Amino acid sequence: METKIFSKEQIDEAVKLLAQGELVAFPTETVYGLGAIATNEKSVKRVYAAKGRPSDNPLIVTVADEKMMASYAKEIPERAQKLIKHFWPGPLTLLLFVKPGSLPKAVTGGLDTVAFRCPDDRLTHDLIAKLGSPIVGPSANTSTKPSPTTAVHVYHDLKGKIAGIIDGGPTRVGLESTIVDLSVASPVVLRPGEITPEEISAVLGEKVLINTGKVSDKEVPKAPGMKYRHYAPSAPVIVVDRVEDFAKVPFTNATGVMALAAELAKIPLPEENKFNLGNNLEDADHNLFGGLRYFDDKSSITQIYVQGFAQGEKSLAYMNRLNKAAAGHHFKY
Repeated sequence: METKIFSKEQIDEAVKLLAQGELVAFPTETVYGLGAIATNEKSVKRVYAAKGRPSDNPLIVTVADEKMMASYAKEIPERAQKLIKHFWPGPLTLLLFVKPGSLPKAVTGGLDTVAFRCPDDRLTHDLIAKLGSPIVGPSANTSTKPSPTTAVHVYHDLKGKIAGIIDGGPTRVGLESTIVDLSVASPVVLRPGEITPEEISAVLGEKVLINTGKVSDKEVPKAPGMKYRHYAPSAPVIVVDRVEDFAKVPFTNATGVMALAAELAKIPLPEENKFNLGNNLEDADHNLFGGLRYFDDKSSITQIYVQGFAQGEKSLAYMNRLNKAAAGHHFKY
């Protein structure tokens, strides 16, 4: 299959492909998503096949607005309405009860809930509005690999497996959306993102919990990113919790390092063995997946050491993704 690259002026061609049941990757403010009409079970199953994604890993449904979501959500509770008013369009995904029979099992994983998101991206909004139907939107990458933040990343993973990619340039955020479960008594953040639990709590006027439990092998996860290995390049990733510990790392020519610019300048390795995460945590959020992909393309690199940040409200999303990429491995000396 030929994978076409579409500019924003060619969005109508992408709409036609989706309407025909094809798969098209699209930009959002977080990462690139892989689109298929959410009500077309055959197309949705092709998303799993293209990504190599486990079939019990439910998909996010991407909508143009609250009105579109209302056709598939059993109800839109007051909590959801408050969050929609404050954060949509934006990097916040809401887990709600699904209207029975409105979406195929391939989307929901057989659960009575489904996750909805309205991205803050004009191209994607126009795509869905012109299509007149919600689309599924998992990250447009091979399953377990770092999520794509450019159209080039998508092409690298899915060339020949999908019909098209809409090139919207580099994404703004660089980490996937926050997912908050509103189907339970107290709201729970299932996956951290740019919008923090504290910000959600401030809008709702109540405490928001953070999921820390693990999903068992036999259990269907409520949302993406809760059960399976994610974000990992081919070489093992090791988290360096304190910047002073970089001085104790046994560097070799096969070592890759990802760190903020100030720390990177002190590390005695060739420039091609380094990836600059930027000048602060916000930059690191944006550049994390790009760095993991940079080293994934270097067969000479056998270990990747990545700067960690102290756990806190702002570092929650970064450390969530980094710990998954590293399978929990932290530098010990």
